[in-house]
Amino acid sequence: MKALVKTESKPVVEQKQYLTFTLGGEMFAIGILCIKEIIWYANLTEVPMMPACIRGVINLRGAVVPVMDLSSRFGKPPTTVTKSTCIIIIEVQTEHGHEIQSIGVVVDAVQAVLEIASSEIAPPPTFGAKIQSDFIEGIGKVNGKFVILLHVNRVLCTEEIGAMGAVE
Repeated sequence: MKALVKTESKPVVEQKQYLTFTLGGEMFAIGILCIKEIIWYANLTEVPMMPACIRGVINLRGAVVPVMDLSSRFGKPPTTVTKSTCIIIIEVQTEHGHEIQSIGVVVDAVQAVLEIASSEIAPPPTFGAKIQSDFIEGIGKVNGKFVILLHVNRVLCTEEIGAMGAVE
């Protein structure tokens, strides 16, 4: 007969992977599961009568993909294009969740893919953030620095952006 040996079980720490990037000197992150690819900023076609945060569209292997300037979306000046400027192609569900749409977002530079433990993520601030708090999923701590974790479906809400175009 075997003796039962009690072992100490360590608490399971849930970690999620995030792609980090810079925008206007701030560090942001998006959950890696919704990211399709990262491309260099090039060949953008401007579309008339679009909201100010929409830079234009790109041809991504035959598909027309709208490209949003995240800085403009957050109410800041448009992103200045440099040699490190990238477009992150993100897949988001439409408002009713029936289909997936690809949207590109312009960022200053892509940094790295990081794993952030759920214990290192604080809830979004209720005031003082430079962007709408409903855009923020949480604030992560990585190596003593804060990283703003974005709530992709709220930032890239196509219906809200479309309404902005109608107002402008």
